[in-house]
Amino acid sequence: MKRLLFIPLLLALTLQFASAAEYIVDASHSHVSFSIKHMMISNVKGEFKSFEAEIDFDASSKKFNKLSSSIDVSSIDTGITKRDEHLKSADFFDIEKYATINFVATKISENKIVGNLTIHGVTKEIELTPTIHGVIKDFQGNNRVGFSLEGKLNRTDFGLTWNKMLESGGIVVGEDVKITVDIEAIEL
Repeated sequence: MKRLLFIPLLLALTLQFASAAEYIVDASHSHVSFSIKHMMISNVKGEFKSFEAEIDFDASSKKFNKLSSSIDVSSIDTGITKRDEHLKSADFFDIEKYATINFVATKISENKIVGNLTIHGVTKEIELTPTIHGVIKDFQGNNRVGFSLEGKLNRTDFGLTWNKMLESGGIVVGEDVKITVDIEAIEL
């Protein structure tokens, strides 16, 4: 009798993961970017040019089963070389000690992805809002998925505390960082 109950359970679990597949990031169509206040009056935007991710995605249900990523911090690009060098220094990311930013999803639902983000040797839980843009078959017959993740964090929570006071009051670099990740990924 126990065997008879086990078989439908095993079949249900197998069918649940049958359409799940691993995907690889198409870097030429993907971006990891951020925005932060500068001198309390404007937003500075930047991106990380080098990153990779492990994605397990179920195309039929449009749900993630697994999501993790690693970003090469030395690939930071804000469009200003001098600023990028300062961000790579010990004042901010300290890339000599902390070469990567890592994220591992711990809870995944339709409306949010919660996970552990490690920056500058500090790990904190953050929440990202996912948007699935679609699943298609490309010109070469590959399955592709497009999605975005959005969230925010306080940089000082991760030990990125450098700042200067403005003569008029306020600070040079804001604390809240907006994160936007746009990914196009190809099924392996």
